[in-house]
Amino acid sequence: MHLATPEGTPPDLAPNRRTLLAGSIFTIGYAAALSPAQASAIETDSEGLIIEEPSFEGHAGYALPAYVARPAKAGHHPAVIVVNEIFGIHAYIKDTCRRLAKAGYVAIAPDYFDRAGDPSTLQDFGEIRKIVGTAGYEQQIGDTGGALAYLQAQSYVAHKKLAITGFCWGGSVVWLACEEFSSLKAGAAWYGRLVGQPGATPPRPWPVDRAGDLKAPVLGLYGGLDQGIPQVDVEAMRAALAKAGNKTKSEIVVYPESQHGFHADYRPSYDAVAAKDGWARMLAWFKANGVA
Repeated sequence: MHLATPEGTPPDLAPNRRTLLAGSIFTIGYAAALSPAQASAIETDSEGLIIEEPSFEGHAGYALPAYVARPAKAGHHPAVIVVNEIFGIHAYIKDTCRRLAKAGYVAIAPDYFDRAGDPSTLQDFGEIRKIVGTAGYEQQIGDTGGALAYLQAQSYVAHKKLAITGFCWGGSVVWLACEEFSSLKAGAAWYGRLVGQPGATPPRPWPVDRAGDLKAPVLGLYGGLDQGIPQVDVEAMRAALAKAGNKTKSEIVVYPESQHGFHADYRPSYDAVAAKDGWARMLAWFKANGVA
């Protein structure tokens, strides 16, 4: 799997100063990204929640660890798979799970990179890229299917109310999962890659390639200033949806002044207004599609 950067930014781009600042985090890694400058990172407590770290059977029978946050209140709750960025299951992803649990969801974040290592502890992007590159298309689908099976086996889950959301690397997985699994009722993809890169190996499908296979509606949330996912790619996905008749009535929302990673509150690219609006849209999307 070829990755020029986590989002595939061509190396010859000449980004502006703000983009350089945001992109610098991909060079130093998540472990070094948290600093006084990022002190605004949201921290959600676990009061009223149950936090668990189970394992389930992922692709090829692998015992895949996960982080789960769910309401302590008894009952059958809707559930959301949370797909991580390139940094793995770090503090931001766990906090996102707790935010969803506070909203009444069972949130599970599978550790897709566990087989190869923990990128959240690394500062060398080359090493992070090696780990990310091991999680190919078949593994992404197999691990997501395992997460769905795990949720459907839990007594506290409303088994017909399942959704998926993901960020960056995970945003692409959201589109692919909704193209694969009929058990999913909705997806929310935050700035996930839509189109493959020239020369990527091995060959694999990307969201635009399987737009006609969508089995659940996806809400795509993208930044107009994203240097790695240009608007031409967003328009290509819109065209693919239209060509397929957009049977699932998927939608793409673009925040014109936002960078890649605008929901990630630990990055300089964080856009509080766009992040809040996107989060509200996501929850409304899940509710409108029966996952609430």
